[in-house]
Amino acid sequence: MPEAFKNFFSRTLIEGMGDHFVRVWPAFDRSGFVSAASSGLEQLELKERSAQITAAIASFFPGDFEKSASIVLMSLAPVEGANIGNTQVNRNGIDGWAVMPMSDYVGLYGRNHFDLAMSVQKEMTRRSSSEFGIRYLILDDPQRALATLATWTDDPDHHVRRLVSEGSRPRLPWGMRLPVFVADPSPLLPLLEALKDDESEYVRRSVANNLNDIAKDHAGVVARVAREWLRDANDKRKKLVKHACRSLIKQGHQETLAVLGFDPPDIEVEQFTIRTPVVNFGHSLEFELSLTSTSKQSQPLIIDYAIHHRKANGKTTPKVFKWKTIALDQQASHAAIRKHPLRQITTRVYYPGMHRVEILINGVSFGGAEFELIM
Repeated sequence: MPEAFKNFFSRTLIEGMGDHFVRVWPAFDRSGFVSAASSGLEQLELKERSAQITAAIASFFPGDFEKSASIVLMSLAPVEGANIGNTQVNRNGIDGWAVMPMSDYVGLYGRNHFDLAMSVQKEMTRRSSSEFGIRYLILDDPQRALATLATWTDDPDHHVRRLVSEGSRPRLPWGMRLPVFVADPSPLLPLLEALKDDESEYVRRSVANNLNDIAKDHAGVVARVAREWLRDANDKRKKLVKHACRSLIKQGHQETLAVLGFDPPDIEVEQFTIRTPVVNFGHSLEFELSLTSTSKQSQPLIIDYAIHHRKANGKTTPKVFKWKTIALDQQASHAAIRKHPLRQITTRVYYPGMHRVEILINGVSFGGAEFELIM
């Protein structure tokens, strides 16, 4: 069984951080820091552990942020040989997961030293990622932060370039929302434009994730960006745009689908049958579909399905699942069978009773049928 993420913030990691802090600042109270940062650690989840370490740093670092910033910088591992995903202690300095609470510290306590705090975030992201901590600075002064981020779009280090798009995501998972960009994402678009053809897929994927965040509140904006970026696009940019539009594709957003070349389909569903009308929990729902093109030319089809899950109050809510993407020739037919497991997962609670499967092709509903889930 894989290690729980929260355990990456362990007493051993905290002790290692303390070793590096006292190395660069001999007056540092290592034992006090370790005691405060690791208190009740086993009862805390990942973000709570990180926040507790941040609070301990604030308690035992100097009140002078400029001096504290110097301690942070000198405690970092050299960029050469740094391990971005390190969960242990690097004997040469701090990198990997240990940077996360340090980044939060700089974001929280460096707001009166904005330029210095931003420069420290830049250095820390080269050893891990400052995507969470930098958000305090963006929230505090969005215009000033955007101006700084704009200068980083051509930085030689791809980790710094990624921070431009990842740190500014309006709805970053695990991170604070940026309400100013949830309301109006237009200030972000020049940054994303500058990075759309970045040589690093790591950066381009972050650009796509930023756009996917924007799509949750401004679908039309992302559809228009997709249209512009697809003009004379190479394969890498096409891949970025498709990933950026993934939520809109699942939602069946017609403007986006049309931009991607998926028009309302000319087809006839010949058969849709649920092969397991009664499903015992822990087993799979199985259904089959057959369709025929009524078009005089080949057409690309995104075939998805939505399961309308029964809730505790008896109502149902749909969840869309990807199935397949095909090119259907003129007058051609296509048949497929799908098995969908219905078993315990951490992100959903199942309830017994009638559920429904709905077929979606290029975002258009082609009907469905019910099945009963037995718990």
